[in-house]
Amino acid sequence: MDLDLKDKVVMIAAASRGLGLGIARATAREGALVSIASRNRDEIKQAAKQLREETGASVDPYVCDVTNNDDILDWVANTIEKSGSIYGLVVNSGGPQPGPFASADDDDWRDAFHLTLLSSVRLIRAVLPSMRETGSGAIVTLTSSSVKEPIDNLILSNVMRAGVASLAKTLSRELVTQGIRINNLVPGRIDTERVAQLDANIAARTGLTIDVITEEQRKSIPAGRYGSIDEFGDAAVFLLSGKASYITGSTLVVDGGKARAF
Repeated sequence: MDLDLKDKVVMIAAASRGLGLGIARATAREGALVSIASRNRDEIKQAAKQLREETGASVDPYVCDVTNNDDILDWVANTIEKSGSIYGLVVNSGGPQPGPFASADDDDWRDAFHLTLLSSVRLIRAVLPSMRETGSGAIVTLTSSSVKEPIDNLILSNVMRAGVASLAKTLSRELVTQGIRINNLVPGRIDTERVAQLDANIAARTGLTIDVITEEQRKSIPAGRYGSIDEFGDAAVFLLSGKASYITGSTLVVDGGKARAF
């Protein structure tokens, strides 16, 4: 199936590993001109090299800390200068630290806001002029299953991810008349370093081993396993593609059937 992404410029944040890397790989396989970024120069350069070798696609690495607006503006400007007008954007970042309400002070809330919600605002704002100029574009925001069901011990993430989902839904109505779509993509238990860290955190709180926690999590998933970053990437590339041309303001959950909420 031709997903109509060949030679279109797609920017993917936090793409040196995990969910971002899976999306970058799926996008590169479709022949897009892929612009990936992360805070770590060596890791993002290695990710780009790996993706070029795997796919033969054009993949350019950039250093960008999404909590720094100047970094975001530089990434967008450099991508346009190198590759042309921006068609796609994947909004992504690391997750706020876990913990209950009582453990988070003002600095923790401020850091979570900058990392998760304000970075989303800034990334979207930075690419919109290019998308408006061409009259087309697709934005995918990565959120969390907490937008459907709040997750225990993740108060910072629960609140900020809900804000991102609300941002995307609101913007979808504003942008659709300009030819720009925006959708949320929700990962369930995907096999990433972030999920491994969350499992380790649960183990530390409960006194159980990580193996026990992992097995309990698997049993709670109707599919009986954690998802892969490539499976998640395939879902993202569909939402970016022309095959999703009538889908905007939606939330697609990729969780093996775990969530009970609609």
